Amino acid sequence: MESAVEHALRTQIIAWVQKRAEANGGFLRRLELLDFWINDQKLPIIDYSRGIRNPASFESTLSIVSATNGPYDDTESEDGLLHYAYRDGDPWSGDNRKLRNAMTTGAPLILFRKEVPNIYTPVSPVYVVDDRPDERTFIIALDESFNFVPDVMHMPEPQRDYARRLAKQRLHQPAFRTRVLVAYEIRCAVCELKHGSLLDAAHIVPDSDERSVPTVSNGLALCKIHHAAYDQNMLGVTPDFEVRIAHKLLKEVDGPMLKHGLQEMHGRHIKLPNRRADHPSPDLLAWRYECFGVHA
Repeated sequence: MESAVEHALRTQIIAWVQKRAEANGGFLRRLELLDFWINDQKLPIIDYSRGIRNPASFESTLSIVSATNGPYDDTESEDGLLHYAYRDGDPWSGDNRKLRNAMTTGAPLILFRKEVPNIYTPVSPVYVVDDRPDERTFIIALDESFNFVPDVMHMPEPQRDYARRLAKQRLHQPAFRTRVLVAYEIRCAVCELKHGSLLDAAHIVPDSDERSVPTVSNGLALCKIHHAAYDQNMLGVTPDFEVRIAHKLLKEVDGPMLKHGLQEMHGRHIKLPNRRADHPSPDLLAWRYECFGVHA
C-alpha cells in the first residue's frame, strides 16, 4: 500500500482537479496544472514535457496524459480499456516502475485527455489493472472494480459491456464537451452566458442515435436551461442558425425566466465559433429542426 502521506496528497489533488475542471466547464488549462500548490509547496500535476507525472516524493504515478496524435501509441480498445504505452528506456525502471507500482498498490491515477492544445480533460480516478510486457503497454481501467477481474483482456460479455458504457460516459462525453465548449469560447450559443460550470455540449443528432458523431459540428454549447429546452423540442435552431421557440411557449404567460430566458431568444442568431470548421452542420441542424417542428 502507498504511504498515508502520499494517499492524502493524492486524494486532495484528485478532488481539486475534479472541482476545478467542473468550474471551468469540464477541463483544465495547462498553466493551472503546472502551477498547482499544496501545503505551501508547488506540485505540478502534469509533467512539463512528458506524458507521465511521477513526483519525486511519490512511489506511484500521479497522472498520465493521452494525446491525440501523440508520440506514443496510446489506444482505447474495443473493451473500453486504455492501452498505455511504456515510456522509452528500461521497461523495469523509471517512469515504468512507478506506473507498475500503481498497479501493485491499487493507487488511483488521473488520466488527462489532451485533444485541444493546452486544454486537458481529466478522467479520475482511473486504475492500472494489467501489465503487458509483450506489448509494452499497461492496461488502464475506469473503475476500481476491474482490479478484481482475473483477466481483463478476456472478460465475459457483461463486464465488457460495462467497460464500454463507462468509456462512453467518462471518456467520450467529457471529451466532446471540452471540444465544443472550447470552440464556442466557453459561451452559450443562444444567450452567451460565459460560466463554464453552467454550460453543456448539446448533441444536434442525439448521442443515442446511430447517426450521431462526436464532432464539434454535431454540437452546440448551451447553458443548462437552453440545453434542456433543446432536448425537449421547446427550442430549435434552423439550418440558418436562427433560434426558434415553440409556439406553445411563446403564448404562455409566466415569470421572468420564461420571458427573458426563452421567449426573448426567439429570432436570435446563435453565436458561432470563430473557426468555420467548428460551425454546426446545416444538414444536421435541418434534420433536428424537422424534429422540433413536429413538436412546436
